[in-house]
Amino acid sequence: MVEQVVLRILVVEPPEGVIFAVQRGRDELLPPEARIGDTLVFEFSLRIADADAQPPRLVGPFAQGPPATRFVYVNSGTLAGQPESYWTRRAKVPLRGISQALLQAALKQTGSRIEASIRGTGRDGGPACASVPLLSEWTLRVTR
Repeated sequence: MVEQVVLRILVVEPPEGVIFAVQRGRDELLPPEARIGDTLVFEFSLRIADADAQPPRLVGPFAQGPPATRFVYVNSGTLAGQPESYWTRRAKVPLRGISQALLQAALKQTGSRIEASIRGTGRDGGPACASVPLLSEWTLRVTR
């Protein structure tokens, strides 16, 4: 049986007028599921290929990079499907920090999400890009 977990990435305070999307595979885009105040919410699933590995190996079309350093791309501007944008950027959201214990807890709880947040605006006032730090570590959230 293939086990899956739902991840939620919160993009806090993105710059006004810039579209964001999570990259799926090489060129597909996932728009935000919601906007809550000044925060964009993205949700998607990843499969657990090897929960015993360190770090656990997560796979699927949203997971990018080599097994030990997997990440998710949050694209903005032209890379998010906004052709008229001044910006062409991509932020790498690291999946490290998603532990075996966190995965097991998520699998046991119906309606659970593994969640982290990033700042949407970079130091230059444009969209966040390159490897971005998490504002909050990956945590378990349960929705009813």
